[in-house]
Amino acid sequence: MKIDELAGNLHKNVTLTVEVVDIEEPKEVKSKFGKRLTLNNVIVKDETGEVKLVLWNDQVNEVKVGEKIILQDVYVKEFNGELQLTLGKSGKILHQ
Repeated sequence: MKIDELAGNLHKNVTLTVEVVDIEEPKEVKSKFGKRLTLNNVIVKDETGEVKLVLWNDQVNEVKVGEKIILQDVYVKEFNGELQLTLGKSGKILHQ
C-alpha cells in the first residue's frame, strides 16, 4: 500500500515501505490510567506523500533519519484531524 491510499480508521494490518525523513524529540506523557509513557513522532514518506508514525516506549529508538524501513501490520488512525500510523501490538519495523 502507498501513503496516498491511507484513510483514517479504515485500515488495519497495513504494510508500507517508507523512508524516515524527520524524528521529533521524544516526550513523556501520561496514559489515561496515570502510567508514564514515552512518545515519539516520526515523519515517514514514500513517493506518494508523507505521514506521521507514532512510536511508543521501546519503539522510540528503533529508527534513524534517512533509513528505509518496512512497516508491517500497522494501523491507520486519525488524531486531531491528522492521519497517523501506529504499530499496535502486532506491528513491526523491518530494517532494509
